Amino acid sequence: MPISRRELLRGLVGAGTVLGCGADGGADGEDGTEGGTDPDGSSGSSTSTGGDDLPSYEYDGEPGPADLFQHGVASGDPLTDAVILWSRVTGAPQGSVEAFYEVALDPAFTDRVAAAYVETNPDRDYTIKLDVSGLAPGTTYYYRFYALGRTSPIGRTRTAGATVTRLRMAVMSCSSLAHGYFHAYRRVAERADLDLVVHLGDYIYEYGTDEYGSVRAYEPANEILTLADYRTRYSQYRRDPDLLECHRQHPMVAVWDDHEVADDAYDAGAGNHDPASEGSYEERKANATRVYAEWMPFREGAEGVLYRSLAFGELVHLIILDTRHAGRDAQVASAFDEEALADPARQLLGAEQEAWLAGELAKPGQWKLLGQQVMVAQLRLGENPLNLDQWDGYPAARQRLFDMLREHAPTNAVILTGDIHSSWAFEVADDPFGTDYDPATGAGAVAVEFVAPSVTSPGFPSDTADQFMTTHPHLKWGNLVDHGYVVLDVTPERLQASWWVVADVESPAGGVETFVGAWAVNDGVVHLLADAAAADPVADAPLPAP
Repeated sequence: MPISRRELLRGLVGAGTVLGCGADGGADGEDGTEGGTDPDGSSGSSTSTGGDDLPSYEYDGEPGPADLFQHGVASGDPLTDAVILWSRVTGAPQGSVEAFYEVALDPAFTDRVAAAYVETNPDRDYTIKLDVSGLAPGTTYYYRFYALGRTSPIGRTRTAGATVTRLRMAVMSCSSLAHGYFHAYRRVAERADLDLVVHLGDYIYEYGTDEYGSVRAYEPANEILTLADYRTRYSQYRRDPDLLECHRQHPMVAVWDDHEVADDAYDAGAGNHDPASEGSYEERKANATRVYAEWMPFREGAEGVLYRSLAFGELVHLIILDTRHAGRDAQVASAFDEEALADPARQLLGAEQEAWLAGELAKPGQWKLLGQQVMVAQLRLGENPLNLDQWDGYPAARQRLFDMLREHAPTNAVILTGDIHSSWAFEVADDPFGTDYDPATGAGAVAVEFVAPSVTSPGFPSDTADQFMTTHPHLKWGNLVDHGYVVLDVTPERLQASWWVVADVESPAGGVETFVGAWAVNDGVVHLLADAAAADPVADAPLPAP
């Protein structure tokens, strides 16, 4: 029986595993997600054989549109031997489209290590998502895609190291397109020495034009509800040149917050969803979940399960939590409802994720980094919690978290947080207002927490961080108005977080960057120390993607 050229060339690179949905929640940071069958042939992975026998792209038809790869390329979830690669073909004829990818050790692609044909189709919104394995640890790679005679931009990615003595990452969150321009993404893209970017959610916003911000109009103009709506909104975001460049230069480890579905979401509903006028929340959440999997370069586990972990040698165990959609109970309506707040059965992570987290905390890793969405540290207005959407609204769940940290990560636990559109540095304790915690030494603290500012989303009306510090002994520093990102620099001796803010997000010509503060924690001591300067960049960083 004759075989096609594509089938022949696929055979040249050997049998590949497929990026599929497994039965277990949470991808293991060391082993990744096991491959399964690909139901629609739209995404897959290839184990490279290396050498000059790899196939090359061939096409003899009419070329596709010049902007076929208008959504660029992206990568994510690096393991020691694998990484997710992503792209999309836009404006292709209806039906399946044959594409091709190649990976090399140099931006000129003279030393290729992987290449294969793949397919995409309308069922995946013409996205291409590959789990490319057989790679070397701690190595920078360059990659690109081809389809219909067109070539994508070149992307750069990096695998996790097997032996790591220094790790650098940017931490980001909250990019409301309607509130401005994504200068922070551009500044991060320009940092060639970063190993990865961690995005803690609110990657998109669900609102309609002028409903929350009016600097830029949304596509579609309405609040997004349907499968087509969510796909159109991601398509608009991923055409933004600054976000395109961030994805092109760095692998991203991303997790959602509420706005990827709807504001103030919990497991079974959201504050910004009215079933009477907007229909089934379950259907809306399913639409958002499907599109997030199509458009984001993360390694998929069970459907809708985004919590997972990644290891970077024995230095860092990065644990990504979902504090929004994987078991959270609805928020309590009032801080005065003390009985509801004190309910020991109330869940923020859900029982299944809590059990998974306990197992992850018991795994090796000198520094345990918990990437999650909502503030863990206590934040009060007078004697009452300021925001019941945060862990303050789930005190029993927070105490269980503290108990797990105390048991499994007694010294080097670092919480990374987004959501609140502002910057904070906390020491986290059971009762930071009581006598069991000493703010001068950190005694009694169980972890430190670094809160990343927003890319564009509006913060507090004014910078009242000093006022919070006078009443919150565990708060060491804050900036409540500026936009930007955090650079995390990790070595065996210490971990530093430095905050960088960008100016004029409402102007496309803005984006001047300023260093505003740095706080560090030494190995084995849960206590924040102010640093006068950010850690030096890595010398001789790998070449950016051209």
